[in-house]
Parts: sequence; structure tokens; C-alpha cells
Amino acid sequence: MKKILSAAVVFLSLNLFGQTKEDSIQFSRISTEILNKGKSYNELRDLTKNIGHRLSGSEAYEKSVKWAEQKLKEAGADKVWLQEVMIPVWERGKESLKIKAQNGKWKTLKMLSLGNSEGTKGKDVSGEIIMVKSLAEYDKLSPEQVKDKIVFFNYPFSQSYVQTFKAYSDAAVYRSTAAALTAKKGGKFAIVRSLSSAFDDVPHTGAMRYGDSDKIPAVSIGNTTADELELLLKSQKITAKLNSNCGMKGEKLSHSVIGEITGNKDKSVIVVGGHLDSWDVGEGAHDDGAGIVQSIEVLRTFKNLGIKNNHTIRVVCFANEENGVKGGQQYGKTVKENNEKHLFALESDAGGFSPRGIALEMDDDKIKQITSWSPLFLPYGAYDFDGRYSGTDIYPLKDMGIPTAELVPDSQRYFDIHHTEEDTFEKVNRRELLLGATIMTQMIYMIDKNW
Repeated sequence: MKKILSAAVVFLSLNLFGQTKEDSIQFSRISTEILNKGKSYNELRDLTKNIGHRLSGSEAYEKSVKWAEQKLKEAGADKVWLQEVMIPVWERGKESLKIKAQNGKWKTLKMLSLGNSEGTKGKDVSGEIIMVKSLAEYDKLSPEQVKDKIVFFNYPFSQSYVQTFKAYSDAAVYRSTAAALTAKKGGKFAIVRSLSSAFDDVPHTGAMRYGDSDKIPAVSIGNTTADELELLLKSQKITAKLNSNCGMKGEKLSHSVIGEITGNKDKSVIVVGGHLDSWDVGEGAHDDGAGIVQSIEVLRTFKNLGIKNNHTIRVVCFANEENGVKGGQQYGKTVKENNEKHLFALESDAGGFSPRGIALEMDDDKIKQITSWSPLFLPYGAYDFDGRYSGTDIYPLKDMGIPTAELVPDSQRYFDIHHTEEDTFEKVNRRELLLGATIMTQMIYMIDKNW
């Protein structure tokens, strides 16, 4: 009797929210297809192991463009093309950071230059380290106290936030502004504690910016090194010496990769995508190889199941998200210039871990409609539709008033490996990756059917 009543409640709930038994059946078909026949995991292995990390402007990135073009064709896209994008070219080169106490020996630290940072042009730059624990503390220092010094911004990634992206946003200001702040008071270079949730010695890179400041170097160190350096500085004077060859090398023409299946009802576009580039360390598996292969899986599943999409479903593999967002900007510009109608855009750029839901950035009526579908997603582990944000590459679409969204995977492990040599294929679980592709496909199915 309890089972009968439970089934009745579910059926009434589905009807109440404008969903049908057919939707539930279609969700099951999508899940069964992807979990049994999905190619995302194997394609991610191919991308990461045979191409590897893919910084925009590199030879590896150009290989990934050809790879994505071929995979979209194999997935069944009616049309595949490359969208031209002018991208900044940044190269890392050799780099080293050493420290020593008075009358001590030089000790080499694990480090990474921050993305878009200028280096020392292969020369040693050294000076005394001064440490600050917050921007407020740094603001109190006079230019005389900073001049010719190396400033160590030792602001930890907060462990208090359950949602780790909040901790990341909280700490990211230090990575992005440390060099500019240091330069404006006459410092030689900046050291930043990595934006990492892990208690290890793995440095994390990531983009920084100069604004109108002088272009001095900025580097990151891992958490354990940061803790050790803090202890040393409490008892003695420490000198740092940096030698790095990183820097901007102008611009070059590159491409985002786009594939689509044409709508049967009209040509209004539903976008699903991720960014094809990665940083130049690790393999770019979670960030964002996972989002790329999941997006291709959406298109493949529609084709394999014979789902007749009403609107055009378009996969966009964006160029240059990591250190310029030029791919997303160019896509938005093209949409505006061509007056191309877009209904919805969904991005996956938060890792390939188990999906927990989808964040929504759109008007309240559409949010209410999508959240009313939550009973359909619950059996697949997706319950969180409370986030009000979306992916970086689709922000230009959001600014045009187009509803945007982002897959929300479990984030607890993401910032252990984000922007590091640890972001490798081995860190991705097949089932979790495919479940993310399942939730994305189910959402695109509902948008296509109801909008």
C-alpha cells in the first residue's frame, strides 16, 4: 500500500509541475545510454594523454582544435566549424625561486609563475621578504616599507566554506592583484599563497592582471611551503631570489570549435559547452577537458537516441578561457552581430566530479520553471538548483539577456588540483564524469522541449 501511495504522489507531482511520464522515461533512456555507451571517459583519456595540457597559443592547443573538430563530426554534428579568435600568447619558460636566511644556504622552493605574469628576463632578482596576511594589512604599509622588497601575500584558502567556490572567490583577489599592489609601492615581485584547499606542497597557477601598474613578476607557492616560510619570517630575515623567463609574446590567430545539430522546429540556439584550453601544467582533465567531453556527449546522445530536437543544439569548445576569455567574448560578439536568437546556454567548467545540480542565472519565472523539474533530476543525484551564477565563457550571452547556467559538481576535491600539475586524467572517475553528462543532456532535453 505504501508503494502504491508513493507512486501516486510522484505521478501527481510530475503532473503538477507540468512534467509527464514521458519525460521520466526519456530521462531514464538518456541515463542508460550514457552510462553504458558514453564515450566521454575514453575521449578524455585521448585528449589528456595524447595531447596533454593545452595553453592557448601553444602547439598542443592547435592539436586540440583538430581533435575537437573530429570528435564533433564523429558524434553526429550536422555542421562543424572553427570560429576565428585573436588570443594572447603567454609562455612560461624556465623558472626558479630560492630563499635563504642570514648566513644560510640557498634553498629551492617549489613554485609556479602566475599566468600572464612577466618574468625577470632570465636575470636573478632578489630582496628581503616581508609578509602580510591580508589586503588590509598590506594597505597599512608605506611605500618606504615595501620599496625593493618581495611581498609575500599569505592569505589562506578558507576551510570554513562548505561551498569551496566561495573560498576560491574570497582568496582569488590576492592572486589577481598581488603584483599590481606590490609594484605600486615599489616592490620587486610578489609571492602568493596558492588558492588551494589541500594541505600539500603543490603550487597553483592562474591568471593575474596588472592594470596600469608596472609589470613585475608574481609567483605562487604551495600551502606547506607557505606555512614554513611564515615560521621562518617570524624569527629571522629571509631573502628570496627569483629567476624566470615567462612573459607575453603578443597575439596570434586561433580558434574555438563549434558543432551543432539543426533544430527541427526552428533555428533558435541552445548552447552547451566548456573551454578547450587549459593551463600549461598537468593535463587539464577536470579543468576543462571534462566539460568538453561532456558537452560532446550531449550532442552524441541526442543523435544516438534519435531525439528530434526542436531547436538547434550547439556545442561550443571555447578558446582561451584561462588567460583572456577571448573565445567567449568572440562568440558573444558574433551572436550579437548576426542577431542570432539564443534560448539558453549551459557550461560545464567546475570539474568532472559527481553532479549535484545546476546553477541558474536568468529571470525568476524561468528559474521557477526549471526548479519545478527537480523531481525528475532527483533520482540521478541532482538536487541543487539554488546557485545564481553561470560559466565565464557564456557571460557575454548573459549580458545580452540570454538565460545561462552551469553544471554544479561536488566541489570538495576540485581546488586540491585546480590549475596544478595534479589535474590529470587519473583524478577523474568514469561514473562521475558520465553522470555529469547525463544531467546536462537531461537539462538540454527539457529546455528544448519546453522553451
